[in-house]
Amino acid sequence: FHSLSTRGSIIDMSGLRILVGVKRVIDYGVKVRVKPDKSGVVMDNVKMSINPFCEIAVEEAVRLKEAGVASEVLAVSIGPAKALDTIRHALAMGADRGIHIEHDSLGLAPLQVAKLFKAVCDKETPDMVILGKQAIDGDFNQTGQMLSALTGWPQATFASEVKVADGAAEVTREVDGGLETVGVKLPAVITTDLRLNEPRYATLPNIMKAKKKKVEKTTPADLGVDVAPRVEVIKVEEPPTRKAGITVGSVDELMDKLVNEAKVL
Repeated sequence: FHSLSTRGSIIDMSGLRILVGVKRVIDYGVKVRVKPDKSGVVMDNVKMSINPFCEIAVEEAVRLKEAGVASEVLAVSIGPAKALDTIRHALAMGADRGIHIEHDSLGLAPLQVAKLFKAVCDKETPDMVILGKQAIDGDFNQTGQMLSALTGWPQATFASEVKVADGAAEVTREVDGGLETVGVKLPAVITTDLRLNEPRYATLPNIMKAKKKKVEKTTPADLGVDVAPRVEVIKVEEPPTRKAGITVGSVDELMDKLVNEAKVL
């Protein structure tokens, strides 16, 4: 069946094209260490992997394709040559092709990233963009919202469930008070929360197939986006070490320490 989209074209609901952002980050299992000069964190010889929230976004897009809702999944990553590994990971999970926006840094600001995705959207005209709600390195949680503003498309963030039908998406969001369900017309921007799905493991045959899938290379300059840094990192410090806890012998002693020592009551 077909439905009108907000951009005035006809969307074939059996052939949605989904763009997914994937970022290369320090693996979540690695203890991050600050450089001795406090200019940043140690990246040399550190295990890198796909951002977990991005992996959830890829899984959701692939599931929509397997359900017959989508016809193509496009994985986009920004970064140096090694970012290609992240795209290949998405391709091994089931994405169809990739775009590698080559840039020396993994630390672009969210607005710069959103502008690059906007340029790709202008070129590829996807019907849906699925991004991780945040990357575990910067924890900004801003790119999806900024992309929504730049494109003028509706947004549904922190998604824990996504249903697509009749040219629209029904998204259940995780909010402070519980769950909220919103409806957005396509094209739209959706960001994923942890409980949306559990990503599959890429099998060896699919890893081999991924090596043959097309990955287009481009640059911010090709896309007409200025990525000159506008924020300078002055210093990076580790959080202060927490003091060891103590065991109290009674409720009275606990109350005394809360009132007179911690002064929280």
